[in-house]
Parts: sequence; structure tokens; C-alpha cells
Amino acid sequence: AAPVLLLLLARLVSSTWHEGSGYYLESHTNEVYAEEPPPEPALDYRRVPQWCATLSIHRGEATCYSPRGSSYRSSLGTRCELSCARGYRLVGPSAVQCLPSRHWSGMAYCRQIRCHVLPAVLRGSYVCSAGVQMDSRCDYTCQPGYQLEGDRSRICMEDGRWSGSEPVCVDLEPPKIRCPDSRERIAEPGKLTATVYWDPPRVRDSADGVIKRATLRGPEPGSEFPEGEHVIRYTAHDQAYNRASCKFSIRVHVRRCPVLKPPQNGYISCTSDGNNYGATCEYLCDGGYERQGTSLRVCQSSQQWTGSQPLCAPMQINTDVSSAASLLDQFHEKRRLLIISAPDPSNRYYKMQISMLQQAACGLDLRHVTTVELVGQPPHEVGRIREHRLSLGIIEELRRYLHLTRSHFNAVLLDKAGTDRERYIAPVSPDELFVFIDTYLLSEREAARRAQSGDPCE
Repeated sequence: AAPVLLLLLARLVSSTWHEGSGYYLESHTNEVYAEEPPPEPALDYRRVPQWCATLSIHRGEATCYSPRGSSYRSSLGTRCELSCARGYRLVGPSAVQCLPSRHWSGMAYCRQIRCHVLPAVLRGSYVCSAGVQMDSRCDYTCQPGYQLEGDRSRICMEDGRWSGSEPVCVDLEPPKIRCPDSRERIAEPGKLTATVYWDPPRVRDSADGVIKRATLRGPEPGSEFPEGEHVIRYTAHDQAYNRASCKFSIRVHVRRCPVLKPPQNGYISCTSDGNNYGATCEYLCDGGYERQGTSLRVCQSSQQWTGSQPLCAPMQINTDVSSAASLLDQFHEKRRLLIISAPDPSNRYYKMQISMLQQAACGLDLRHVTTVELVGQPPHEVGRIREHRLSLGIIEELRRYLHLTRSHFNAVLLDKAGTDRERYIAPVSPDELFVFIDTYLLSEREAARRAQSGDPCE
């Protein structure tokens, strides 16, 4: 009966073993289950040393404790604690036991730890050392012109998550801007300014190449620039509102001739600034003086004046003329005339008037006033202009032309055009005469010169 029992036992054991009872973890299935214990077999467990299949965990380790000792790693009642190598996570129970059914109490396997695929970075990229496996390090870089904000690298950790947070690539770099070169210009002839043109600055954005706007601070190209140095600034902004600026200067030079001095007893009237290239200066003499020499001088590009300085010589009065009109023409637009008539040299009004005028000679000359005296009765009548004597015929023509009687004192004031502007039947004080001339008879040029130079007689 003993051999029959052994043969039956051998067939039973072989059949159970063949059906895969026990624990084998080479397969990578996700299913974990615990079998219901079958009815207790009527076997002698003590006589079967390897009851369950030997545990083998791919990428892992099983640490087993058998009731029969360390040599029996799969005997009935053996308990095994399961663990995975670094980089792998245990899927299933962490401990199993060899059951009477010759099966382990559960199934588990080691799954490789993987992180999710990192999303793409706008305007950047990343490179990983080991893909999405644990300990893989992914380093981020940005496209030229952009800078990384956030973590520069991320590591796949044991919990299957990436360290840190997702960085972004931002445009923090200002655009590149280059202004035109500084320049110097010479003022145009007869002007104190120069018209200057230039090309707009060269602007480039290192990121996306888009420039939102470029702003000019200063005059536009083609503007007129006065003498001196002028700074032109440009500011450019990209789409991320990064700003860059540049500047250049424009220097305008005015070529100038030496400052001209007015002639004695005369003055100068100049165009533009008076001594700049292209300026024209006209020499003018005071009333009672005549210009001798050139009337105009021009400042040349060589910074030298044309011609030479004229002189203002005393006016030459020619009394040897045929008519009073010819005499008066010599004073046209040059001098005003105060013609005084008296019945005789002893007339008190005449003496009083001549005395007052002699004391105010400077004021009369300043206002270009020449005195003409007609005194006495024919045939002993005397007419004079300073030291120049007039003929009797000229005296008679002047009296008729100006309606001057010989019977009593009277005077008439002629303007520079020879027009009768005021008459007096009694001596006129210099102050009264000067107020009238300054108020009504001065030309614009005379008034401007008087305002500039003041009253030298004071």
C-alpha cells in the first residue's frame, strides 16, 4: 500500500505544480488578487520542503522568513516581504505568504517609476538626461533674445513628479538701436541756421524682431537748426515694452567776419546777424555828412568783408546855385531845415532865438537840423547857412516859396522832404522843437537808432 500512496502523492503534487500554484513575478501584469484558501488537503506538509513556487521579482527582491528555517524559502507558511530596486515602484501587496493551496497569498510586480512628459516651452526647449525615468534631469533653454524665468532644470523624483515648476521664456532683452553718426554743418549764406537731414536709426529686436514703436525726441529730419550743438534722441520699444535709447548731436557753425565798426559821424545797417556769412552791411552817414567810399560790404565764406570802410565827411553845401530849388535839393532826405527870418540883426526875438539854438547845437545836429538865417532888408539883406552866404536872388526865392515876411520875426521848420511842417512867430525853445521833431518827424530807422544809442548830448 505504501508505493501506491507515494505514486498518488507524486501525481497530485505534479498536477498542482503544473497548474502554476505559487508566486512567480516575471510577468508585468497590473492584476493583484488574493485567492480563497481551498479546502485543507489531507497531506503531510512537513514532508514537502518546497510547497510554493520560488519567488522571483523582476527588478525587485523578496525577503522571506520560513517557519522551518532560512533554508526553506518557499515552504508552507513562509512569509516574504517584497521590495523593488531604485527607480521602480511595487504594484501589489508588500508581503505575501505561502498558503496550503500551494499559492502565494497575492501577486505583485515592480513597475518603473516614470514622470509625465513635460509640456513644450513657448519660445524655448529642454533636454533630458534619461527621458521621463526617475532621476532624469531636464535642462531648459530659451531662444535667442529670451531669458528663462523660473527653474532652469527639473528632476523626475521618486514619487513620479517633477521637481520645481514649469519655467517660462520671456523677452527681457531690450532691442538694439543705433543712431546716425553725429554731424557738423555750416549755416547757409545770409542765415544763422542750417537745414539738416538724417536717416532714421537702425532698430532690431533680438527676440521676435518686432519693434512696437520708435520715438523721436527733438526736431524732425529736414528741420532748420540754429547755431550751436543740438542733441537728438531716439527711443525704441519692442512688443514686451523693453526700451532702448540712443542719441547723436548736430553742431551748426556760423562763419563770421570781424565785427565792423561804424564810421565816425555815421552808422551801419546790416542784414541777418550783422557779421555772419552772407550778411550785407550798408554804411550810412548822419545828417549833414556824406559818405565817401563804398556803401555796401558783404561777409564772404572766407570770413572776410568785401571792399573797405568808407568815411562820413561833412556835407559840402554849394551856395553858388541858380535857384532856391537847387539849394534845397542838397538837403533832401539828409537834413531838416529851420529857416529864421528877422527884419534886422537887432531884433530881440532874433537874438533870443539864435542864442538858444547856439546852446543846443548838439541836439540840433543829433536831429539833423540845419539853421538858415534870412536877416535885414534889401539891398543890405543877408542870407547864410553856417559860414556860407546866399545870393540876393536865392534869398528872394526862398521868401516867396516859404511866404516869409520881412516885417517881423518868423520861422518855419521843413522836414527832410522839404515840406513845411511847423511855423513860429515867436522864438521857439530847443525843448519844444526837439519834442515836436522826436514825436512827428523821426523815421523808423532814426527812432530805432535813437532808442539803441540813447541821447549822447545828455
